[in-house]
Amino acid sequence: MSDLLIKNGRIWDGYRFLHGDVLVEKGMITAIGDDLPYSKGLLFDAAGMIVSPGLVDGHVHFSGPEPDRYGIDPAMSCIPFGVTAAIDAGGAHGDKYLCDNLIVKNRTFVRIAIKDDTADFTVTEEKLALYKENAIGIKVYFDTEKPDVRSAKPLEQACRFARDRNLKVMVHCSDAPVPMAEYLPLLAPGDILTHAFQGGRNNAMADDFKALSEAKQRGVIIDAGCAGHIHTGFNVFKTAIQKGILPDIISTDITRASAYVRGGRYGLPMCMSMARAAGMDEADIYRAVTSAPAKVFGKEGQWGVLQEGQTADIAVLHYTKEGFALKDRYGGELASDMGYRCKLTVADGVILWRD
Repeated sequence: MSDLLIKNGRIWDGYRFLHGDVLVEKGMITAIGDDLPYSKGLLFDAAGMIVSPGLVDGHVHFSGPEPDRYGIDPAMSCIPFGVTAAIDAGGAHGDKYLCDNLIVKNRTFVRIAIKDDTADFTVTEEKLALYKENAIGIKVYFDTEKPDVRSAKPLEQACRFARDRNLKVMVHCSDAPVPMAEYLPLLAPGDILTHAFQGGRNNAMADDFKALSEAKQRGVIIDAGCAGHIHTGFNVFKTAIQKGILPDIISTDITRASAYVRGGRYGLPMCMSMARAAGMDEADIYRAVTSAPAKVFGKEGQWGVLQEGQTADIAVLHYTKEGFALKDRYGGELASDMGYRCKLTVADGVILWRD
């Protein structure tokens, strides 16, 4: 395993920005500091770039847990975008789980079925037994796109099921059947509301963000869950940021169906670019894709931090002429001439992507 010295970068260590160099030896980060001497291995000049811990994508759909329609190859959907850890959010569908074989560190949420407005945990129980400790929660598709979803009853049932098993709940809330004020109180601190800034039915603007703000204050995790802007209303997102209601985590919801419709560029850096164009501060953006999701998913201090003595999971990103112009399905638009682009990905001390 070759040594690596990343020089001249602006370092994000998971909590703050620094300046300096990062030395990787035998797969470990052995030094972080100014003007580290180069002796052997690869020298990567990160001048003008940000050297970050490997990014953590808190909402993906991997092949294996997901069916062919949605599931995407973990390496191709993560490594070129600086992502070294990810959370699968649909693990009730597949017949196998690939956690032990993936180069991307991961955990999963197992989906429940909803039939005639009632939660069905039959398959969920089977998958929880299959995935064991890799399953950290259950996913509820709380969306009237499915005609069986008509009230808050199945979500209430799912929350009771999760509490009895010490599991988290992740709620997909696009076009929810009831207002946020009715269903957010069902969630406990540490549960995740994904697609929190959706622009459809019963979105956060309906009560001027009151229910969303109160949920966030008591510890419910707000996930942007961008979904390639399908489940993000740009006007909702921008207004929330203006009001100081920021996402705790930023994720892609990347699927086989969404990954390549933007020229193969869709990944976590584009979601970060969207957040920056919507008004988020850079430190808040980086926190939302490193240390914050690591803490949410029980990996604080292991994922999403850049420290001496730690396994070298590193992403080097450049904020450059990586422009985009997006239109959501609610009529909102978001565009910028600039965006984040991944230049280098290191996982377990091995260079897996170099742009």
